[in-house]
Amino acid sequence: MDFRKVKVLVCLMGLSCASLCYFYMNLTGLSIFYSKKQSCTLQTFRRIEGNFLHLPDIDCHRNPPFLVLLVTSSSKDVDARMVIRQTWGKERMVVGKRLVTYFLLGTPVNDGQQADISAESQKYKDIIQKDFMDTYYNLTLKTMMGIEWVHQYCNQSSFVMKTDTDVFVNVFYLTELLLKKKRTTGLYTGFLKLHEHPIRKNESKWNVRIEEYSGKTYPPFCSGTGYVLSTDLASQIYHVSESVSYIKLEDVFIGLCLDKLKIQPEELHSEQTFFPEKIPFSVSRFKKIVTCHKVSLSEQQSYWNQLLTEEHGRVL
Repeated sequence: MDFRKVKVLVCLMGLSCASLCYFYMNLTGLSIFYSKKQSCTLQTFRRIEGNFLHLPDIDCHRNPPFLVLLVTSSSKDVDARMVIRQTWGKERMVVGKRLVTYFLLGTPVNDGQQADISAESQKYKDIIQKDFMDTYYNLTLKTMMGIEWVHQYCNQSSFVMKTDTDVFVNVFYLTELLLKKKRTTGLYTGFLKLHEHPIRKNESKWNVRIEEYSGKTYPPFCSGTGYVLSTDLASQIYHVSESVSYIKLEDVFIGLCLDKLKIQPEELHSEQTFFPEKIPFSVSRFKKIVTCHKVSLSEQQSYWNQLLTEEHGRVL
């Protein structure tokens, strides 16, 4: 065969593959979930290559925290990060246990926003960032970036929690319940979802096509609004993740990883403490919950101040 014809054929095949990949991405609603250095994949999860763009200022070897709270965020969530820094996310000691909070970000399209993130990181030293597009459908990448950071830089901690900027977290009650467990390994807890079916409606934000996940039900997992892992499981997830099929729903993906590891989620308390929806506020009720979802910035501040006033007689 003519060598020039072979070259043309190879080029056409490459273009066809690229076009099919692009078409599938748009058809399924998947975001482009790779960095500039990675190629397109629709099968198993792949970690983002390259170094972290920003890292928090902590030496876990010298002073390991009891609990690391990882909050998924984006460039536009500046005010939300500030409120969390001033409320439940402020570094503190709870019954002698150190708690720290860090924010997980991808890279924005706008270079000016990236410059702002760099300045914010330099000021507060609490941002974890890598080079991938910061979109909703990249939450799996964002969460796994946090898992990677814990595994590489802070596996001396006892627990890690993943949550979001619109979630209120009662870190006092969470710490109390974790200590009552009297163990720091093999724990995966949150709001349990035990018999969830994939949503197959194209108009849904959580639509998952059969090509992405063919099962009729998901394995048990915890709502992404807030779940807690013992740090040993974070490292195990890190290692097993690249043998697990990628899915854009990060909480389901974590469940898939742990299902492969034969780890099942469990309740943290005999009564419900994680709420993946909004519930009416009262001090007495919020003293005995861990998370509440869909909380505005003003509510974050108000809930926290009222809770602290009741607990300690002063506003912090």
